Amino acid sequence: MSTDPASPSPAAGAAPPPQVFAVLSQSRAQLERQADLGGALRLAQWRNREDHTGYNRPGHHTLSVYLHGGQDVRVVGERSPLDAAHGQPGTFCILPADHESQWQIAGPLRFVHLYLSDSAWAQRIVRLLDAEPRAYTLAPRIFGQDPALADWARLVSGLDWGDTQQRLQAHQLSEAALDRLVLMAAQPHARERALQLAKGGLAPAARRRVLEQIEAQLAAGQTEGLSLAELAAEANLSEFHFARMFRHSLGCSVHGWISQRRSARAQALLRERSELSLAEIATQCGYASASHLSRSLRADLGATAGQWRRAGL
Repeated sequence: MSTDPASPSPAAGAAPPPQVFAVLSQSRAQLERQADLGGALRLAQWRNREDHTGYNRPGHHTLSVYLHGGQDVRVVGERSPLDAAHGQPGTFCILPADHESQWQIAGPLRFVHLYLSDSAWAQRIVRLLDAEPRAYTLAPRIFGQDPALADWARLVSGLDWGDTQQRLQAHQLSEAALDRLVLMAAQPHARERALQLAKGGLAPAARRRVLEQIEAQLAAGQTEGLSLAELAAEANLSEFHFARMFRHSLGCSVHGWISQRRSARAQALLRERSELSLAEIATQCGYASASHLSRSLRADLGATAGQWRRAGL
């Protein structure tokens, strides 16, 4: 198992590291390794002891699971009545984007972090709940207990993230863990909060029509109907207002959403339709060619289409 924190490291020109990652990098915590999983997900494994740190509205979500230690960790922050009094191997913490907490670490601690953006969270809310992403949020959890999340941490920590196939396996395991978080920990905001957030974004009916049009066009392997002008017309808005309201509702640009959905569809076809050639999958997902598909997946997942298929995930 690789322990080189620079392998695999984020590519040059990549987005800045998540704030929780940056805070830990400036503390006494030691980074054992990290991996950009693609799909707006990043994985990191840390160890720490005799440290004090804090997080102040990091702007992204973090899933943390302890691998070793945790009994000597003290925290000041929002707690759930479902949580244990102290940490231990296998316990998890959820730090939402607007989370604030202070942490005191005494004894040795090893843990794995999974960071995800608002857009990655929004896609799960839409896909699993068919709901308005802004009306749902991750609830803070400190020292939660869930066997599936403990298994996720154990499995991903046993993989070599520097190996393409095993990193793709970590990606799949992490996707499943996040889907579980949606079903287990996503809590609706109070109605007043949801209504307040809804101001300035797409109306639920317009959001549903636009997203259904995107999925229908991608399923048909067509690029027609995916332009900003056509999607704005579906929402009965000008292009300028539609683009702004789409980002407000879903946490990313229209182009970014389509790119992520096209990539997700290609990944599914590579897993499920082994009889299709890469060129056929590229055509069905709206890529210009098989090489275009491979370049896109390499940029998003660090693996070509052929490598993803051979991984058998």
